[in-house]
Amino acid sequence: MATLRRLREAPRHLLVCEKSNFGNHKSRHRHLVQTHYYNYRVSFLIPECGILSEELKNLVMQTGPYYFVKNLPLHELITPEFISTFIKKGSCYALTCNTNIDEDNTVALLPNGKLILSLDKDTYEETGLQGHPSQFSGRKIMKFIVSIDLMELSLNLDSKKYERISWSFKEKKPLKFDFLLAWHNTGSEESTMMSYFSKYQIQEHQPKVALSAVRDLQCPVLQSSELEGAPEVSCQALELFDWLGAVFSNVSLNNEPNNFISTYCCPQPSTVVAKAYLCTITGFILPEKICLLLEHLCHYFDELKLAPWVTLSVQGFADSPVSWGKNEHGFWKGGEHLYNFVIFNNQDYWLQMAVGANDHCPP
Repeated sequence: MATLRRLREAPRHLLVCEKSNFGNHKSRHRHLVQTHYYNYRVSFLIPECGILSEELKNLVMQTGPYYFVKNLPLHELITPEFISTFIKKGSCYALTCNTNIDEDNTVALLPNGKLILSLDKDTYEETGLQGHPSQFSGRKIMKFIVSIDLMELSLNLDSKKYERISWSFKEKKPLKFDFLLAWHNTGSEESTMMSYFSKYQIQEHQPKVALSAVRDLQCPVLQSSELEGAPEVSCQALELFDWLGAVFSNVSLNNEPNNFISTYCCPQPSTVVAKAYLCTITGFILPEKICLLLEHLCHYFDELKLAPWVTLSVQGFADSPVSWGKNEHGFWKGGEHLYNFVIFNNQDYWLQMAVGANDHCPP
């Protein structure tokens, strides 16, 4: 009965909202984007816009590439060649694909060279590596977290620690995964990853881009100084967050009496815009690319625009071992970790960060 009762309980969700200005030297916007490593969907909404500028459209089309490697042995990510070629010469990201964080072994390579393994109890014991129990294991510990600093290991490749880890991955408990990989570097070596993993099944991918113009969109009225809204004057941040979810999901906002799918309607006060432009990018999208998009949207109001604000929303992979930085991430009933910027025409912004039940409070 206790188990059934827990299953009926609504999962805990946490939403953190804050406001600042992009010109404020204490603004955290860059740090929060740069440390949210694993992003699978980026969406932005521009009210009072019928067509994207060529510059913004080109930026959207240049959010790739990323790579899919099938059955890649884990030991390939700790070789001296891989460390010197990718980790030391840029920001390398890797994430296991087609794995469930709450029941499978999952791996993530962070751009700072930290390799994070989320292992089930049997695999953890078989590897012989040192780690700690998952913070979301409950009474019966079923998952363990192992963190390996590849930059530190590379300083002494003859050390017993490196030999033990290499032996574990190669011989004691060889592990293979399907990986998503991406590499951000300042050089021009675009094809290095394809050639480096040529002996494995590797495919290059570009993120999928969906562009659409929404007509007669009812939008909430917002004031940058009023995060909690003002009665009959402006809507609050939480109301906007729900509204954006409906818009991105293409939910009808009319609350018509014969609509049995959704009774949701736009929060009040609101205004109707003749056109709004919606762009959604789906794939393995690096924080560096999102920083460029955010910076461009910050300058959207350098020229006079009808729109009072624009939004940029980013959703993380539900089954990644981390959310922000090294914060452990779990799934339970949702696995969500996401953030949203509301960028106002005076360079003020709202930042909304949301996580599910098995997550730390956003930074």
